[in-house]
Amino acid sequence: MMTGLRLLPWTTPDGKPCYLDPDTAHPGVLSLLADSVEASQLGSAKEVLAGSRAVLQDPAAGERAVRFALTRAAESLEDVLRIAVSRGQRIGETDADADPDAGTDAEVGAEVGAEVRYNVP
Repeated sequence: MMTGLRLLPWTTPDGKPCYLDPDTAHPGVLSLLADSVEASQLGSAKEVLAGSRAVLQDPAAGERAVRFALTRAAESLEDVLRIAVSRGQRIGETDADADPDAGTDAEVGAEVGAEVRYNVP
């Protein structure tokens, strides 16, 4: 990614990332739309989390309900991770301007995208 570009909270029809070269002093329509989409995605993720927890706490929940909850949770996690990478890159640029020893955008993205392992009993 080139410095200064904002990773948008959506992809192209073939799944490639979309970027915006924002004017930080005067946010444009597309930048404001991206902010609105991010807020909506975070709100949706909160609702999906609550619903998933409810399904997991219900001993009578069947396989279909668990699969549905897990599918929605995975979709929400993908959205939230994209938002985290986007915001991390923008914070990285601000920090890098102030601190020449700060991490690069690639390092920030690598930290957010680091592998997480869970031990499932």
